[in-house]
Amino acid sequence: MPTTSEQWFARARAVTPGGVNSPVRAFAAVGGTPRFMESGAGAWLTDVDGRSYVDLVCSWGPMLLGHAHPEVLAEVGAAIARGTSFGTPTTTEVELAEEIVRRTPIDRVRLVSSGTEATMSAIRLARGFTGRDVVVKFAGCYHGHVDSLLAQAGSGLATLGVSSTPGVPASSAAQTIVLPYNDRAAVEAAFAEHGDAIACLITEASPGNMGVVPPEPGFNAFLAETCTRHGALFISDEVMTGFRVSARGQWGVDGAVEGWVPDLMTFGKVMGGGFPAAAFGGRTDVMAMLSPEGPVYQAGTLSGNPIATAAGLATLRLADDAVYARVDEVAATISAAAAEALTRAGAPYRLQSNGNMFSIFFGDAVAGSAVRDYVGAQAQDSEAFKAFFHAMLDAGVYLPPSAFESWFVSAAHDDRAVQQVLDALPVAAAAAAAVSTSTTSGEDTA
Repeated sequence: MPTTSEQWFARARAVTPGGVNSPVRAFAAVGGTPRFMESGAGAWLTDVDGRSYVDLVCSWGPMLLGHAHPEVLAEVGAAIARGTSFGTPTTTEVELAEEIVRRTPIDRVRLVSSGTEATMSAIRLARGFTGRDVVVKFAGCYHGHVDSLLAQAGSGLATLGVSSTPGVPASSAAQTIVLPYNDRAAVEAAFAEHGDAIACLITEASPGNMGVVPPEPGFNAFLAETCTRHGALFISDEVMTGFRVSARGQWGVDGAVEGWVPDLMTFGKVMGGGFPAAAFGGRTDVMAMLSPEGPVYQAGTLSGNPIATAAGLATLRLADDAVYARVDEVAATISAAAAEALTRAGAPYRLQSNGNMFSIFFGDAVAGSAVRDYVGAQAQDSEAFKAFFHAMLDAGVYLPPSAFESWFVSAAHDDRAVQQVLDALPVAAAAAAAVSTSTTSGEDTA
């Protein structure tokens, strides 16, 4: 008899392409039936069949505090009681904007509803400010499903094994230069040839959409300096890393230490506390080009939604030093245990991390040295990951159903949740080893 998840998946496929509303959720890369979740509490998810899992997806990053945090729920409940949407300014959107500005180097911020909308708007603003059209991005960096940014975009495209998508006009793609990540020479060459036409360079502050592939030391500083030298804007995409890898995001890890500031930044995920909310912001003169002050138009009916801003504001206010210390501790414990289990099992792998974001690349092709770009990430053994994924799932641990995604933990991952992950790892490592062909292994952290 089919499980309840299987029944719901059959119903979903009848009315929704692939049965899901975001492609990676369909389990196409790992096989099997996606689990339909009914509830979440703390570190745990419970599916419609009543089975519980330790959650290492955390809604793809936003749930820094864990699911259904009581103080966040209280703020959301109070906001709902006041009304769900007004189409007018509200006080909480101002407070959330102030909190983002307080934590980051930007001067002003505009709230939107999704990370895709944030990056799309930032690029439009950069083009309007510079009067140029060309955008530079990196293979394997995902900035949402914006037409001009979907070439070699990592994330769902990498998971599904495609490099681009129909529906993107050639004229749009022609305005995008795609470079290998962590390759300074390629950046120099692109700017030498096209510098006077480049409006902006956009990069994930620390990529997590091809697996975790950290910027090499000084790389972001180099990008900022190169853009400044050529009159282009540097856009640091912190939709994923913002307020997760530190209270000040990835910029708090490198830019604040090295002394550089992006011209524009994008945010999402954590700042929405699990609700659809995102933002883009930057220095005053650039943001002044945005309507209604300037001529670059951008708008959104639900931008600054009072429910989403209440959840985001509560999340950021609760994300204190103790929260980040716990998240970092849990991530370090699980990643170290995963490395030990895989080494003992003889499964070839590469574990890479950036703060509390981490992922494992499987296979002999990636085990011997650091994965530093999209080509390296694509060399991993997807069959070994499938075996590992399903062994963990069977043991009640929910991993991202893709080898090209970061793992996430929360401050709600207590000792019981962590122990369930640790107990699951040896069997999963053995499953991965059974389909691998080498015993080389290694780790790389940033």
